[in-house]
Amino acid sequence: MDRSSAGISGKYARSDNYYNRPGGHAASSGRGRYRHATIRQWDHPPRTAPGRNEFYHSSGASSSQHLQGRSINPAQDFNALIKQEIMADLLRKSDRFGHRYDGRHHGQYASSIKKYTSAAKRPLNRAEQSQLIHLLQNYTVTRSWNWRSLTTTLHSLTSAGVFTFHKPMDERVKLTQAHLLSRLLDAIIFNCNQKTEARNIDAQGIANLLWAMAKLVDNGQKQTPEFKEAVAALLRLVNAQKDQFIPQGIANLLWAMAKLVDNGLEWTSGLKEAVVALLPHVNAQKDQFKAQGIANLLWAITKLVDNGQERTPGLNEAVAALLPYVNAQQNQFIPQHIANLLWAMAKLVDNGQEQTPSLNEALVALLSRVNAQKDQFNVQDITNLLWAMAKLVNNGQKQTPGLNEAVATLLPHVNV
Repeated sequence: MDRSSAGISGKYARSDNYYNRPGGHAASSGRGRYRHATIRQWDHPPRTAPGRNEFYHSSGASSSQHLQGRSINPAQDFNALIKQEIMADLLRKSDRFGHRYDGRHHGQYASSIKKYTSAAKRPLNRAEQSQLIHLLQNYTVTRSWNWRSLTTTLHSLTSAGVFTFHKPMDERVKLTQAHLLSRLLDAIIFNCNQKTEARNIDAQGIANLLWAMAKLVDNGQKQTPEFKEAVAALLRLVNAQKDQFIPQGIANLLWAMAKLVDNGLEWTSGLKEAVVALLPHVNAQKDQFKAQGIANLLWAITKLVDNGQERTPGLNEAVAALLPYVNAQQNQFIPQHIANLLWAMAKLVDNGQEQTPSLNEALVALLSRVNAQKDQFNVQDITNLLWAMAKLVNNGQKQTPGLNEAVATLLPHVNV
C-alpha cells in the first residue's frame, strides 16, 4: 500500500553533494558491453576536496556556476549544456591525458546537468533528455576514472533524469543510455575491486552510488547481471566503512537497500551483512537525524522486514531509538512523511511490533498532523493513511478521538 516514491526526496536526498577525492589511476577498460565513444568540457583548476564528513558543494564547472549566478532562463541554460564545443573540449582533455585521465572534467559536466535540473526544480523532460543523449553518445567512461568522477557522474546523471525511461522511448536513446550505464558500472566494479590504497573510496561515495542505483531501479532499470555485480561490490564496502557514515549516509543507504530488495534484489550475504552493520549506527546517531531521515529510515526498515529481513535485536533497537524522535519532530514532517510513517508503523505492528508507549505517542503525534495538513495529502497518501489506520485498529489500536477525527478528516477527500 505504500507509494512507490516513498523514501528519499527533497533536500535530504541531495547526496549528490558527496564528491570524492581525485587520484587513483588505473588501466583503461575494454570490458563494457558496448564500444565506447568520447566527449569534452571546460578548463578549470582542480578543486580541493573537503574532509570526509563534509558535503561536497559545487563541482566546479563554470557553466553551472554561471547558471546559479543569474536569473534563470531555462531555454538558454539548457542550450548552454548541449553545445558541441563542450563535447569537443572533453574529448581533447581525455585524449591529451590518455590512460592517465581521471574523468574530473566529465564529472564536472555531469554535475552541471544536475545543477540545471535543480535550478529548474524538475528532472529533464523527454525533449531535453533526447537532445542531451545525442550529445552523450560521445561521453566516454573508462577504468582510469577516479572514484570522485565516477560517483559524481552516476549520481548527477541519475538525479537529473538522464537514465529515466519515457514512453514511448526512441531506440537510439535507449541504446546510448545502456552504453553509458554499462561503462559506468564497469568502471565502478573495477574501482571497487582494487586495493584500498589505490581507490580513494569513501563512505559518502558508497552511499551516493547505492542511492543512485536504487533510483535507477525505481525508475524502471532492469537489474542486469552487471548491475547486480556493481551492487554486490558496493555492499561489500559498506561493512568496511560502517564507522564512517554520517546520518544522511545511513538513511540513504538503508533506503537504497530497501528499494533494491523491494524491486527484486535477492537477499545475499553481502546485503544481510550491510544491513546488520548499519543498524547499530541508527541507534548511535539517533539524535542527529532530520525529519526526512527519520521517515526514510522507518520506511526502509519496514520494507526490509516486509521483504524477509529478520526482526533481530539490532533492528528492534533501531526502531525503538527512532520512535521518540517522531514525536519530537512532528511539526517538521511533510504530508508524504506522515503517510509513510503511519504506513510503516501499521506494517511493523502487523509484523509483530509491540505497541510500546513510544509507539503510541508517535501515533498520537502523527494523527494530529493528519488533521492539520488534511488538504495537502494526495490520493495515494490518503489511501495509505486509511489503510494504516484500519490495520492499526485490526491489531488492537484503540479508536481514540484523534484516530476518529483523522478518519473523518480524510473520508471526504476519497472521492474528490
